[in-house]
Amino acid sequence: MEIILKKDVENLGLEFDTVNVKPGYARNFLIPQGIALLATPKNKAALEATLEARKEEEAKLIATANAVVEQLKKTSITIPAKVGAGDKLFGSINNADLSAALEKAGVAVEKKYIKIPGNTIKRTGKFAALIRLHRNVEYNYEFDIVSDAPVEAAPAKKEEAKSEEA
Repeated sequence: MEIILKKDVENLGLEFDTVNVKPGYARNFLIPQGIALLATPKNKAALEATLEARKEEEAKLIATANAVVEQLKKTSITIPAKVGAGDKLFGSINNADLSAALEKAGVAVEKKYIKIPGNTIKRTGKFAALIRLHRNVEYNYEFDIVSDAPVEAAPAKKEEAKSEEA
């Protein structure tokens, strides 16, 4: 079922996007909550008129989004995480963690604009996330996840401390 979003919806789309969703999701949640409209020809024409009227505002939003993309291009992020055997993380890294890391680096990007394939990352390595700041501005941001300290080293330190005490 094709609908027009009236608000930003995480993992679905941004305001004024036309998206396809399952009919039950649209009928039972999005439309009754006032988040979306059916994409009828009349509503599509109204959307086009709205976008035409908002052209100046949209140009400002696009310029702001492009400025953030330029900051992202200059920023390199490495997220430290606790790692077990085989480069497997304890827990996972998601869009909120990436948003917090970007915030520390000086680039403010809300987590709802970040889309990580599979929603979570559970291994160390190099990964990419799609950052969609506007309907017309998307950026594929690459970042690294590394081990903050090997888990095997922690028990060895305890054993060394015990042998020094004896």
